[in-house]
Amino acid sequence: MTSTPIISISNLGKSVRLGSDNLTILEGISLQVKAGETLALVGASGSGKSTLLGLLAGLDLPTSGEIRIQGHSLGELDEEGRARLRSDHIGFVFQSFLLLPTLSALENVMLPAELRGERDCEPRARELLAAVGLKDRLDHLPPRLSGGEQQRVAIARAFMTRPSLLLADEPTGNLDSKTGDTVIELLFELNRTHGTTLVVVTHDLALAQRCQRQLTMASGRLQGGQHGEASADGRDESGALSV
Repeated sequence: MTSTPIISISNLGKSVRLGSDNLTILEGISLQVKAGETLALVGASGSGKSTLLGLLAGLDLPTSGEIRIQGHSLGELDEEGRARLRSDHIGFVFQSFLLLPTLSALENVMLPAELRGERDCEPRARELLAAVGLKDRLDHLPPRLSGGEQQRVAIARAFMTRPSLLLADEPTGNLDSKTGDTVIELLFELNRTHGTTLVVVTHDLALAQRCQRQLTMASGRLQGGQHGEASADGRDESGALSV
């Protein structure tokens, strides 16, 4: 691990205009996350968790305060610079999967690397899909995949560029319990294998308790946190996936 936090947030605020009024979504958030750490953000719907995750990904900008990712201040980067930072360092798993319906599972996973101009990325995409149990679904379009299979494609896609930070928004929210358990194992196995920092927004207690830290959000503020008790490092001892 490096001494510099992979995420550093200082007095972050986010508000939006609603007619003549300001609606405060986030207020006074300060947080540091170490490289390789696993962190769960929990709280009621509307508490600001997903908004915070989107700001960490540079998909939106805060109204006040600062976010630094890998030492880079997001507010000092233009849109192209933030896109490049995402491409180089960040993977994102959305609750709604966001796979391109006209591309096969293999093509969806290859896409982030191809957009970076990488060549010969198909072998890695095949390896990742095999690691998430989809080696027989490479040519399937998303509409032909189950919800759990689509989520596993999304996880493989998120790891295609070997991100140092993975942001996951309710990754088990649309899944049955058995498939959700499989996805949880995949996230922590990939975290263990690559040392990838994991920040996850979740209502899933089992997933939150596997993380080293859980922080509760309420009304746009962090209310405090606790260290996970799942194990010394928040991971289990399951067999490794070759990814």
